[in-house]
Amino acid sequence: MAGATPSRKKRFRRKDSPEAPQGVSAAVGARDDERGLPASLETAEGPTARARRLAAVRQGVRKGGQGAKAGIGYLADRVIELAPRVPVRDLPTLRKQFPGLGPEQIADKLVAGAANGTSTVGAGIGAAAMLPVPPAMPAELAAEITGVAAIELKLIAELHEVYGMRPPGGLTQRSTAYLTSWTQERGIDVTKPATYNTALGTQLKRQLRQQIMKRMVRNLPNLMPFMVGAAVGAVMNRRDTRKLAERVRKDLRSTQIPWDALPELPPLDEPEKPAQPPTGPGSGGKELGG
Repeated sequence: MAGATPSRKKRFRRKDSPEAPQGVSAAVGARDDERGLPASLETAEGPTARARRLAAVRQGVRKGGQGAKAGIGYLADRVIELAPRVPVRDLPTLRKQFPGLGPEQIADKLVAGAANGTSTVGAGIGAAAMLPVPPAMPAELAAEITGVAAIELKLIAELHEVYGMRPPGGLTQRSTAYLTSWTQERGIDVTKPATYNTALGTQLKRQLRQQIMKRMVRNLPNLMPFMVGAAVGAVMNRRDTRKLAERVRKDLRSTQIPWDALPELPPLDEPEKPAQPPTGPGSGGKELGG
Protein backbone atom coordinates (compact mmCIF):
# COMPACT_ATOMS: atom_id res chain seq x y z
CA MET A 1 0.00 0.00 0.00
CA ALA A 2 1.34 3.42 -0.91
CA GLY A 3 2.56 5.41 2.08
CA ALA A 4 2.61 2.37 4.38
CA THR A 5 5.46 1.99 6.77
CA PRO A 6 8.02 -0.44 5.32
CA SER A 7 8.60 -3.72 7.13
CA ARG A 8 11.46 -4.07 9.63
CA LYS A 9 13.29 -6.35 7.21
CA LYS A 10 13.25 -3.68 4.55
CA ARG A 11 13.87 -0.81 6.93
CA PHE A 12 17.41 -1.86 7.89
CA ARG A 13 19.97 -2.77 5.35
CA ARG A 14 23.01 -4.98 6.03
CA LYS A 15 25.46 -3.32 8.33
CA ASP A 16 28.26 -3.75 5.80
CA SER A 17 26.19 -2.04 3.11
CA PRO A 18 27.50 1.40 2.14
CA GLU A 19 23.91 2.66 2.34
CA ALA A 20 23.38 1.47 5.90
CA PRO A 21 22.68 4.33 8.29
CA GLN A 22 25.52 5.28 10.58
CA GLY A 23 25.32 3.71 14.05
CA VAL A 24 23.31 0.67 12.93
CA SER A 25 26.23 -1.72 13.53
CA ALA A 26 26.79 -0.26 16.98
CA ALA A 27 23.10 -0.59 17.75
CA VAL A 28 23.06 -4.26 16.73
CA GLY A 29 26.12 -4.89 18.88
CA ALA A 30 24.52 -3.11 21.79
CA ARG A 31 21.42 -5.29 21.55
CA ASP A 32 23.63 -8.43 21.59
CA ASP A 33 25.48 -7.15 24.64
CA GLU A 34 22.20 -6.50 26.41
CA ARG A 35 21.23 -10.13 25.80
CA GLY A 36 24.45 -11.24 27.46
CA LEU A 37 26.09 -12.24 24.16
CA PRO A 38 29.32 -10.61 23.02
CA ALA A 39 29.09 -8.82 19.71
CA SER A 40 32.09 -10.86 18.54
CA LEU A 41 34.90 -13.00 19.93
CA GLU A 42 37.35 -10.26 19.18
CA THR A 43 35.53 -7.82 21.47
CA ALA A 44 35.00 -10.41 24.24
CA GLU A 45 38.61 -11.60 24.27
CA GLY A 46 41.31 -9.95 22.26
CA PRO A 47 43.72 -12.01 20.15
CA THR A 48 46.56 -11.40 22.60
CA ALA A 49 44.53 -12.67 25.58
CA ARG A 50 43.44 -15.76 23.64
CA ALA A 51 47.01 -16.51 22.63
CA ARG A 52 48.17 -16.24 26.24
CA ARG A 53 45.37 -18.52 27.43
CA LEU A 54 46.10 -21.17 24.78
CA ALA A 55 49.80 -21.00 25.58
CA ALA A 56 49.03 -21.51 29.27
CA VAL A 57 46.84 -24.54 28.47
CA ARG A 58 49.54 -26.09 26.30
CA GLN A 59 52.15 -25.50 28.99
CA GLY A 60 49.92 -27.07 31.64
CA VAL A 61 49.34 -30.17 29.51
CA ARG A 62 53.04 -30.42 28.75
CA LYS A 63 53.99 -30.08 32.42
CA GLY A 64 51.35 -32.63 33.40
CA GLY A 65 52.75 -35.13 30.91
CA GLN A 66 56.29 -34.50 32.07
CA GLY A 67 55.23 -34.91 35.69
CA ALA A 68 53.46 -38.21 34.98
CA LYS A 69 56.46 -39.50 33.05
CA ALA A 70 58.81 -38.48 35.85
CA GLY A 71 56.57 -40.16 38.42
CA ILE A 72 56.50 -43.41 36.47
CA GLY A 73 60.26 -43.29 36.05
CA TYR A 74 60.65 -42.76 39.79
CA LEU A 75 58.41 -45.74 40.57
CA ALA A 76 60.33 -47.90 38.07
CA ASP A 77 63.58 -47.01 39.83
CA ARG A 78 61.99 -47.85 43.18
CA VAL A 79 60.88 -51.27 41.96
CA ILE A 80 64.32 -51.96 40.42
CA GLU A 81 65.97 -51.01 43.70
CA LEU A 82 63.48 -53.11 45.65
CA ALA A 83 63.80 -56.34 43.63
CA PRO A 84 67.18 -57.53 45.03
CA ARG A 85 65.99 -56.73 48.57
CA VAL A 86 63.02 -59.12 48.47
CA PRO A 87 63.94 -62.22 50.51
CA VAL A 88 63.14 -65.48 48.73
CA ARG A 89 62.76 -68.92 50.32
CA ASP A 90 64.53 -71.65 48.42
CA LEU A 91 62.99 -75.04 47.70
CA PRO A 92 64.38 -76.88 50.78
CA THR A 93 63.04 -74.11 53.05
CA LEU A 94 59.63 -74.21 51.42
CA ARG A 95 59.43 -78.00 51.71
CA LYS A 96 60.24 -77.74 55.41
CA GLN A 97 57.58 -75.10 55.96
CA PHE A 98 54.98 -77.09 54.02
CA PRO A 99 55.83 -80.71 54.88
CA GLY A 100 54.17 -83.50 52.94
CA LEU A 101 52.94 -81.23 50.12
CA GLY A 102 53.84 -81.50 46.45
CA PRO A 103 54.68 -78.69 44.01
CA GLU A 104 51.09 -77.81 43.13
CA GLN A 105 49.95 -77.80 46.76
CA ILE A 106 52.85 -75.57 47.84
CA ALA A 107 52.22 -73.28 44.88
CA ASP A 108 48.57 -72.99 45.93
CA LYS A 109 49.67 -71.97 49.43
CA LEU A 110 52.09 -69.38 48.05
CA VAL A 111 49.45 -67.86 45.78
CA ALA A 112 46.89 -67.71 48.59
CA GLY A 113 49.37 -65.97 50.89
CA ALA A 114 50.43 -63.45 48.24
CA ALA A 115 46.82 -62.71 47.27
CA ASN A 116 45.98 -62.05 50.91
CA GLY A 117 49.04 -59.82 51.20
CA THR A 118 48.23 -57.65 48.19
CA SER A 119 44.60 -57.53 49.31
CA THR A 120 45.77 -56.16 52.65
CA VAL A 121 47.87 -53.50 50.91
CA GLY A 122 44.95 -52.48 48.69
CA ALA A 123 42.56 -52.22 51.62
CA GLY A 124 45.05 -50.16 53.62
CA ILE A 125 45.65 -47.69 50.81
CA GLY A 126 41.93 -47.41 50.13
CA ALA A 127 41.27 -46.66 53.80
CA ALA A 128 43.99 -44.01 53.87
CA ALA A 129 42.52 -42.41 50.76
CA MET A 130 39.32 -41.52 52.62
CA LEU A 131 41.29 -38.76 54.36
CA PRO A 132 40.62 -35.43 52.59
CA VAL A 133 44.25 -34.79 51.67
CA PRO A 134 44.49 -34.71 47.86
CA PRO A 135 48.27 -34.08 47.75
CA ALA A 136 48.80 -37.41 49.53
CA MET A 137 47.05 -39.40 46.83
CA PRO A 138 50.07 -39.83 44.50
CA ALA A 139 52.16 -40.96 47.47
CA GLU A 140 49.49 -43.48 48.48
CA LEU A 141 49.33 -44.82 44.93
CA ALA A 142 53.12 -45.15 44.79
CA ALA A 143 53.15 -46.95 48.12
CA GLU A 144 50.55 -49.42 46.89
CA ILE A 145 52.37 -50.18 43.65
CA THR A 146 55.72 -50.77 45.32
CA GLY A 147 54.16 -52.81 48.13
CA VAL A 148 52.26 -55.03 45.71
CA ALA A 149 55.34 -55.36 43.48
CA ALA A 150 57.42 -56.63 46.41
CA ILE A 151 54.84 -59.29 47.32
CA GLU A 152 54.37 -60.42 43.73
CA LEU A 153 58.12 -60.51 43.02
CA LYS A 154 58.54 -62.77 46.05
CA LEU A 155 55.69 -64.97 44.81
CA ILE A 156 57.23 -65.23 41.32
CA ALA A 157 60.65 -66.11 42.70
CA GLU A 158 59.30 -68.82 45.01
CA LEU A 159 57.09 -70.29 42.28
CA HIS A 160 60.20 -70.68 40.15
CA GLU A 161 61.85 -72.49 43.07
CA VAL A 162 58.86 -74.81 43.52
CA TYR A 163 58.78 -75.75 39.83
CA GLY A 164 62.54 -76.28 39.70
CA MET A 165 63.15 -73.31 37.40
CA ARG A 166 65.59 -71.11 39.32
CA PRO A 167 67.31 -68.67 36.93
CA PRO A 168 71.10 -68.97 36.76
CA GLY A 169 73.44 -66.33 38.19
CA GLY A 170 73.72 -64.42 41.41
CA LEU A 171 71.24 -62.27 43.30
CA THR A 172 71.34 -59.39 40.82
CA GLN A 173 70.84 -61.61 37.76
CA ARG A 174 67.99 -63.55 39.36
CA SER A 175 66.27 -60.38 40.53
CA THR A 176 66.42 -58.95 37.04
CA ALA A 177 65.00 -62.17 35.62
CA TYR A 178 62.12 -62.00 38.09
CA LEU A 179 61.53 -58.36 37.12
CA THR A 180 61.23 -59.56 33.54
CA SER A 181 58.69 -62.15 34.63
CA TRP A 182 56.71 -59.54 36.57
CA THR A 183 56.65 -56.98 33.74
CA GLN A 184 55.74 -59.55 31.09
CA GLU A 185 53.44 -61.53 33.43
CA ARG A 186 55.03 -64.74 32.21
CA GLY A 187 57.09 -67.54 33.68
CA ILE A 188 60.79 -67.84 32.79
CA ASP A 189 62.17 -70.69 30.72
CA VAL A 190 65.64 -71.12 32.19
CA THR A 191 66.56 -73.45 29.33
CA LYS A 192 66.27 -70.48 26.94
CA PRO A 193 68.25 -67.58 28.46
CA ALA A 194 67.67 -65.46 25.35
CA THR A 195 63.95 -65.26 26.19
CA TYR A 196 64.46 -63.26 29.39
CA ASN A 197 66.69 -60.50 30.70
CA THR A 198 69.43 -60.91 33.27
CA ALA A 199 70.71 -57.35 32.85
CA LEU A 200 68.88 -54.07 33.26
CA GLY A 201 68.66 -52.83 29.69
CA THR A 202 66.59 -50.22 27.93
CA GLN A 203 63.97 -52.74 26.83
CA LEU A 204 63.35 -54.04 30.35
CA LYS A 205 63.09 -50.53 31.79
CA ARG A 206 60.62 -49.56 29.09
CA GLN A 207 58.51 -52.67 29.80
CA LEU A 208 58.69 -51.93 33.52
CA ARG A 209 57.42 -48.38 33.01
CA GLN A 210 54.56 -49.70 30.88
CA GLN A 211 53.62 -52.22 33.57
CA ILE A 212 53.68 -49.52 36.25
CA MET A 213 51.52 -47.25 34.12
CA LYS A 214 49.03 -50.09 33.71
CA ARG A 215 49.03 -50.67 37.46
CA MET A 216 48.51 -46.98 38.18
CA VAL A 217 45.48 -46.77 35.91
CA ARG A 218 44.11 -50.02 37.31
CA ASN A 219 44.61 -48.91 40.93
CA LEU A 220 43.03 -45.46 40.66
CA PRO A 221 39.62 -46.70 41.94
CA ASN A 222 41.37 -47.67 45.18
CA LEU A 223 41.59 -43.97 46.02
CA MET A 224 37.81 -43.46 46.17
CA PRO A 225 36.66 -42.01 49.50
CA PHE A 226 34.28 -43.24 52.18
CA MET A 227 36.01 -46.63 52.48
CA VAL A 228 34.73 -47.67 49.04
CA GLY A 229 38.34 -47.60 47.85
CA ALA A 230 39.35 -50.00 50.62
CA ALA A 231 36.89 -52.64 49.43
CA VAL A 232 37.72 -52.07 45.77
CA GLY A 233 41.46 -52.15 46.45
CA ALA A 234 41.27 -55.40 48.36
CA VAL A 235 39.21 -57.17 45.68
CA MET A 236 41.17 -55.85 42.71
CA ASN A 237 44.59 -56.62 44.15
CA ARG A 238 43.57 -60.14 45.15
CA ARG A 239 42.17 -60.77 41.67
CA ASP A 240 45.18 -59.33 39.85
CA THR A 241 47.69 -61.30 41.94
CA ARG A 242 45.84 -64.55 41.30
CA LYS A 243 45.66 -63.79 37.59
CA LEU A 244 49.40 -63.10 37.48
CA ALA A 245 50.11 -66.31 39.35
CA GLU A 246 47.96 -68.36 36.97
CA ARG A 247 49.88 -67.08 33.97
CA VAL A 248 53.26 -67.70 35.56
CA ARG A 249 52.31 -71.18 36.75
CA LYS A 250 50.99 -72.14 33.33
CA ASP A 251 54.36 -71.32 31.77
CA LEU A 252 56.34 -73.00 34.53
CA ARG A 253 54.34 -76.23 34.32
CA SER A 254 55.34 -76.63 30.67
CA THR A 255 59.05 -76.63 31.60
CA GLN A 256 58.85 -78.00 35.15
CA ILE A 257 61.73 -80.12 36.44
CA PRO A 258 60.65 -82.80 38.97
CA TRP A 259 62.21 -82.49 42.39
CA ASP A 260 63.96 -85.83 42.20
CA ALA A 261 65.61 -84.76 38.92
CA LEU A 262 66.86 -81.42 40.24
CA PRO A 263 70.61 -80.98 40.70
CA GLU A 264 71.72 -79.83 44.12
CA LEU A 265 71.55 -76.04 44.14
CA PRO A 266 73.38 -73.69 46.51
CA PRO A 267 71.33 -71.74 49.09
CA LEU A 268 69.97 -68.45 47.87
CA ASP A 269 71.86 -65.27 48.69
CA GLU A 270 70.41 -63.22 51.50
CA PRO A 271 69.77 -59.55 50.70
CA GLU A 272 71.72 -57.04 52.76
CA LYS A 273 68.66 -54.93 53.63
CA PRO A 274 65.60 -57.18 53.28
CA ALA A 275 62.33 -55.50 52.38
CA GLN A 276 59.44 -56.30 54.70
CA PRO A 277 56.11 -55.64 52.98
CA PRO A 278 53.04 -57.15 54.66
CA THR A 279 51.72 -60.56 53.73
CA GLY A 280 48.49 -62.26 54.62
CA PRO A 281 47.77 -65.61 56.17
CA GLY A 282 48.41 -68.74 54.16
CA SER A 283 52.12 -68.16 53.61
CA GLY A 284 53.34 -70.40 56.38
CA GLY A 285 52.74 -67.83 59.10
CA LYS A 286 55.83 -65.91 58.06
CA GLU A 287 56.38 -62.30 57.16
CA LEU A 288 58.16 -61.58 53.92
CA GLY A 289 61.65 -62.87 54.47
CA GLY A 290 60.62 -65.19 57.31
